[in-house]
Amino acid sequence: MRRGSLASGGDTVFRFVYLLVSILLHVGSACAQDAELLSKYRLGSGDVISINVLGEEDLKLKVKLTDAGTIQYPVLGEIRVRGMTMGDLVKHVTDGLKGRYLVDPKVTASIDEYRPFFINGEVYKPGGYPFVPGLTVFKAVSIAGGFKDRASKSKMFVIRDGLLSQNREKVELDTKVFPGDILTIEESFF
Repeated sequence: MRRGSLASGGDTVFRFVYLLVSILLHVGSACAQDAELLSKYRLGSGDVISINVLGEEDLKLKVKLTDAGTIQYPVLGEIRVRGMTMGDLVKHVTDGLKGRYLVDPKVTASIDEYRPFFINGEVYKPGGYPFVPGLTVFKAVSIAGGFKDRASKSKMFVIRDGLLSQNREKVELDTKVFPGDILTIEESFF
């Protein structure tokens, strides 16, 4: 009897460990996908960024991108950063400072605040909200106060920021939302 309970106890532990490892792998994969998407993230008007150069306090900058998507950077002047990734920005600043101002600049850059996303239609509090990584349509609707009674959960659309086409894409509750996106939740007709 004891032997059987140990075996089933061992099976239970094995199943628990297997389940835990599976969950962690799934979460890790989702986080890696989010990180990959954000590493390809293109800067746009409204983003707040910081640029630092190791040992050069006068080259430290924290700024919100203008409507034109530009920043004023010491020594380099106006830089058009809209459409750049953070890697592009670091390379541009490094190349601009190297040789001309510094021998071997160590430049880092980060996004301190993403541009907002917008949600309208059949939600209680439509408007613009700060973007946070990992945002989905369901989370965006929750931030906007939830669905109104007549909201359609099958007629939800997004216009992606930065795309030339500006076409509406149909989305589901688990669809990712990105900075600058415009979500529309339409009314359901019973």
